Amino acid sequence: MGNERTIAYFSMEIGLEAGMPTYSGGLGILAGDTIRSAADLKVPMVAMTLLHRRGYFYQRLDPEGWQREEPVQWVVEDFLEKMPHRVSVTMDGRSVHICSWRYEVVGIGGYKVPVYFLDSDLQENSEWDRTLTHFLYGGDQYYRLCQEVILGIGGVRMLRALSYHNIERFHMNEGHASLLTLELLDEETKKAGRKSITQDDIEAVRGKCIFTTHTPVPAGHDQFPIDLVRRVIGPRGDFFDMEDVFSADLVRRILRSRETFREMKDILQSENVLNLTYLALSLSHYVNGVAKKHGEVSRLMFAEYIIDAITNGVHAATWVSEPFQELYDRHIPGWKQDNFSLRYALSIPKKEVWDVHNRAKKRLIQYVNHQTNIGMDVDLLTIGFARRAATYKRVDLLFTDIERLSEISSKVGFLQVIYAGKAHPQDQGGKELIKRIFQVKELLKKDIKIAYLENYDMEFGKMIVSGVDIWLNTPQPPLEASGTSGMKAALNGVPSLSVLDGWWIEGHIEGITGWSIGEGGPDRSKDAISLYEKLEQVVLPMFYQDRDRFIDVMLHCIALNGSFFNTHRMMQQYVLNAYFR
Repeated sequence: MGNERTIAYFSMEIGLEAGMPTYSGGLGILAGDTIRSAADLKVPMVAMTLLHRRGYFYQRLDPEGWQREEPVQWVVEDFLEKMPHRVSVTMDGRSVHICSWRYEVVGIGGYKVPVYFLDSDLQENSEWDRTLTHFLYGGDQYYRLCQEVILGIGGVRMLRALSYHNIERFHMNEGHASLLTLELLDEETKKAGRKSITQDDIEAVRGKCIFTTHTPVPAGHDQFPIDLVRRVIGPRGDFFDMEDVFSADLVRRILRSRETFREMKDILQSENVLNLTYLALSLSHYVNGVAKKHGEVSRLMFAEYIIDAITNGVHAATWVSEPFQELYDRHIPGWKQDNFSLRYALSIPKKEVWDVHNRAKKRLIQYVNHQTNIGMDVDLLTIGFARRAATYKRVDLLFTDIERLSEISSKVGFLQVIYAGKAHPQDQGGKELIKRIFQVKELLKKDIKIAYLENYDMEFGKMIVSGVDIWLNTPQPPLEASGTSGMKAALNGVPSLSVLDGWWIEGHIEGITGWSIGEGGPDRSKDAISLYEKLEQVVLPMFYQDRDRFIDVMLHCIALNGSFFNTHRMMQQYVLNAYFR
């Protein structure tokens, strides 16, 4: 079955369809887009993830904006094909049995990339073990470590059971999958007829592994007490404190956390923990961040490692709205296969671009009004902000000075704002931010219409990035590793108004592809002042008084950013720099 496949892509979450709640946000959406581009470009890939029968969660927002989480109900059989193969992993002295479900991503030319979803919900397992693949990012440390054993160790075993024996590269999309390196080490020792690991085994595994790190935010780097590791994974747990097995230097790198970057201080300075990021770094021959700036930040965080940068992208054919797809088909035939040809968008007549944008906008406004009964107006400048409600993303920066915002709207040009996004169930700060938006919504309801849509997913994501007039992004630098929502907006001719962080440092040309907020520093008050000035002096006057110039910016978003910040270009870089090098 898998003899021709040479790249194995591992990710804790993969977003493929809105009806499959197997993703939480940007990491999973990126994984899905990566696989779609691999299928389009006929890259010999197979992907591995967990099933998440109960999803991330279904978001309910009460009238005050407080988030409630509910398990997601979906019928797995409606989307996936159950495979007959079984493998098992030993955790905490017991065997946990695993099956898999198959989904095929079909590329433009018909090439297929299989995605396997690991599932422990089998009768052979205990009731608790059956839940191990139910919840994405759920449970306590014990639950999470068991999940990561299933993904990493169980994932490699499932590949072998499915006859994928010729994998040359294992790509770990974040550190969640880094335990796969242990299984590969075990394979190397068995192949050599030995019971102990040598430096040759380490080098062999390192030559097979690729690691992409996605965040400088501490919560994004999983670490577990070494005693818990020994308990859960058994003899392998001893690998991490045996200097006669690993070199002393490697042990230090895996076990010891260095205080090399202030944002990581709290999580990366304790001893006697297994930090999965360090495990992946130590056993990968190629490591990359997800934007040029993020590569620089990662090299500061992990100073003893060589870390490259491949800027993220989005799958163009997935995220371009139907009206714009029709427009591109008429003017730029073949754009789905050759995303770079979108640079010819500059030749599309402006009236056609504006008419198509209005079609997408009307659909969005009608949907928002239907869901919220708020009465938004399709003719008003509409700002979109949709992403995880995490504190560093500063969801409420726009409302730092609500009196000034209200004055700008009434005197310069009316605006309305559409929000969406989930907070992690344990992130009280993120939940408070959503509640803050609801409070402001009431305070400003006479002057500015604000909507917060619950249960943000892929379907609504496509609708909002294509239907708003301006895409707003306000993270605290340098914590936005990349961000991809603004890339999706650009493909639909929607300019960004964004803090200079992540991908926007590379995509920003002031007044050409959008507008910057602040100067890339962490000062919230300065960023808020800059945001208001750009709205008051540039964006609103251009939208209402110089529509021709505004459409110029829209066209340059497509031609400059849409043609470059896509996963076709990104996948080509992985092929050249990591997969077949």
